[in-house]
Amino acid sequence: MENKIDKNALRKQVRLAIAAMTAEEKAREEDAIWQQVESSPLFVQANTLLLYWSLNNEVATHALIEKWCKQKTILLPVVNGETLDLKRYEGIQTMTEGAYGILEPTGANWTNYEAIDLNIVPGVVFDKDGHRMGHGKGYYDRLLCHINTPKMGVCYKAQLVEDLPVEPWDQPMDKVIYSKD
Repeated sequence: MENKIDKNALRKQVRLAIAAMTAEEKAREEDAIWQQVESSPLFVQANTLLLYWSLNNEVATHALIEKWCKQKTILLPVVNGETLDLKRYEGIQTMTEGAYGILEPTGANWTNYEAIDLNIVPGVVFDKDGHRMGHGKGYYDRLLCHINTPKMGVCYKAQLVEDLPVEPWDQPMDKVIYSKD
């Protein structure tokens, strides 16, 4: 009989591991992650980035977004029912609390998916082959199947496992970035 991974148990285990990290550990890993991302040719050459407004258990993006929003177009997802719409980040003052308590930009929807040069994607768990497991609602998988540009997952070491179960609708990452320290 096949040994099936309990996805919810794995999500819980990883969330507990992240919660156990100190602020200093998170900051050290985040610095290493963003150094790798910012020095990658994909990031350097990108004009339009799809990012995410991070939650406490995700690699923090707020400083990165502020750092680059004047030089690059930053798009953030906005929950709309069962889907994610994209909106341009135009400063913290234009953000409002949306679904799940996440700050989301206001303004017009961005529909020019072809203009997106790089997707930097959160997840709960990643494996070394680029597979990703999110919170279980499928928002990112439904969005990313429409965007044909490189997908870069970012995660803490505690979020990286050897192997994840893969479903036909799962959208793999082209690269997963984590702290190697």
